[in-house]
Amino acid sequence: MTPAARVQSAIEMLDAVIASVRREGASAERIAADWLKTRRFVGSKDRRAIRELAWSAIRLCGEVPETGRAAMLALAECDPALGPLFDGSNYGPSPIREGEPVAAAGLAPAWLEQRLAASGITREQGAALLGRAPLDLRANRLKTTRDALAAALPVAAETTQAPDALRLPGGTPVESWPAFAEGLFEVQDTGSQLACAALGVRPGEAVVDLCAGAGGKTLALGAAMAGEGRLLACDVDRARLSRLAPRAARAGAQVETLLLNPGREAEALADWQGKADAVMVDAPCSGTGTWRRGPEARWRLTAPALARYTRLQADVLRIGAGLVRPGGRLTYIVCSLLDVEGADVVAQFLAHNPEWHAAEQSIGAGTARGAGLRLTPWDDATDGFFFATLTRL
Repeated sequence: MTPAARVQSAIEMLDAVIASVRREGASAERIAADWLKTRRFVGSKDRRAIRELAWSAIRLCGEVPETGRAAMLALAECDPALGPLFDGSNYGPSPIREGEPVAAAGLAPAWLEQRLAASGITREQGAALLGRAPLDLRANRLKTTRDALAAALPVAAETTQAPDALRLPGGTPVESWPAFAEGLFEVQDTGSQLACAALGVRPGEAVVDLCAGAGGKTLALGAAMAGEGRLLACDVDRARLSRLAPRAARAGAQVETLLLNPGREAEALADWQGKADAVMVDAPCSGTGTWRRGPEARWRLTAPALARYTRLQADVLRIGAGLVRPGGRLTYIVCSLLDVEGADVVAQFLAHNPEWHAAEQSIGAGTARGAGLRLTPWDDATDGFFFATLTRL
């Protein structure tokens, strides 16, 4: 495939992604995979090059581009090598026309950029949100140590701020390694590991992961509990929660699961009311801190959707707080850098619940934000997170 043909293919892939965004359809990753599946003649090097071009254009454009070509023309303005490839050759893009639309570069849609700025996100911090993420592992304490895992891996790995974390280049095929099949590690961003550590769970405790999803943070809690105590993972999403059982078996973790019915969570959790030593509330959120992994997500977020998230976050925090015994604790987490989802939610909760107070957190990373800590790719080389640990009197 010629370089020009790669550019045209990237334009077509971008057109498919943009169409999916507008109809609130599948993710860019899914769209790209489906697009390549129907083009089996495209070789592996060409596939990587096409995807790299498309994702570079996605990262560059703040607003949803009018077309894939407009997005690629914006990228060509940043990369002088691309312009000459618009040459009208076979399978290549047509020549650039004077005055044709070129997408605007930016961090995010204008309304969202304003929200990030109001939340104290600097220009440098915002730019880092669109970088390329590394791949972090969490050594499973139930089966190994970080040092032993590092020695067993087929490639060299760096350590990070989290005590069990190892870092590899993004895209490393770690799930094909024997150590993964043996349950010696999980893939988990350092920021996520630090947020789990903030809850400070100990062996023998009764712990609830209220919004467990597929259980990445649940397994980190289970490892910290050393197989002693009781660990309950809950979620309203049956498909995601069903993925936890095989993961727990591979990790050697003892986990109970409970599928919740939206709106009737308290009923299902009646036996846990006021009894948990520690509760994790990894609340559903906009995911603004994870754009390095899915940059087109910023095109999908809307102000009404953000408002729905904030209402849900206040609700799940209230539900989680009801499970904590006197003297117990709760960590509220969002992978978002917007105050309306993080510091503001916690501040409103504390204002209405005088029996709760914010605990001091010392995890070796993060910047104080309201009653909690904020992690960013720029400051901490992690995904973006806000979390706060609260104690019940």
